[in-house]
Amino acid sequence: MIDLEKCKEEFIKYTEQFDMENEGIKRKQEHSLRVMEESKKVAEALNLDEEKVEVAELIGLLHDIGRFEQYKMNNTYLNEMLLDHAKLGVKVLIKDDYIKKYIDDKHYIDIILKAIINHNKYKIMENDLTKEEVLFAKIIRDADKLDILYEGEKIYWNTEREKENVENGKISVKIEQQFKAERQVKKLGNERNDTVDGLLILLSYIYDINFKETLEIIKKEDYVDKILNRFDFKDEETKEKIENLRKILTRYIRLNIRKRD
Repeated sequence: MIDLEKCKEEFIKYTEQFDMENEGIKRKQEHSLRVMEESKKVAEALNLDEEKVEVAELIGLLHDIGRFEQYKMNNTYLNEMLLDHAKLGVKVLIKDDYIKKYIDDKHYIDIILKAIINHNKYKIMENDLTKEEVLFAKIIRDADKLDILYEGEKIYWNTEREKENVENGKISVKIEQQFKAERQVKKLGNERNDTVDGLLILLSYIYDINFKETLEIIKKEDYVDKILNRFDFKDEETKEKIENLRKILTRYIRLNIRKRD
């Protein structure tokens, strides 16, 4: 069994070495703690045993541990092409066996590291993983996206300028095409988050959800409508496109819950 309270204490101790007055660093600490809870929610919905639920929670806690060094080094999270925060996180955890402050089971350590390395990739590198490793990689990816949707409802676009940028924006052809094709938008790395395109990139994460149980959580929380209803889109063409994309995404959630029964 994993002492998850002790793990949280160690994680908080580690993150508090960084500038906790910095909003970006504080937000990632809070995100990690929430993803820990979302991982538990998903794992329990999948009827995993208690030990595996605890492993999923620990992965949720540690999945973004590389973000803190990343921000310290670059003062931004927007340089994934140059510095992969998942790979950096694995380096943090294996340096001086730091991960053993959280868990000492080699079997699960391997699973945790592989889940972390896959959590931010466009697709899981399934050919390199066992069935069990794929399961945990899928859980953390779903849990991470659940909290990103929560942030889309509660945290992102909260300044007047950010909200205006979204409301006054137009949807790019590339984003609209991928969204209509029911695919997670493949970012190039230079997209701005404070645009209507950034909003749709976030919502497109739903197309990469792995489990019916996670889709049921998204439907229950009504994330699609809660996020889109935050904005009063000014451009009539954009407004019409948004409503069309809302229908496509809502239908996708409904149909995929049924398909995966």
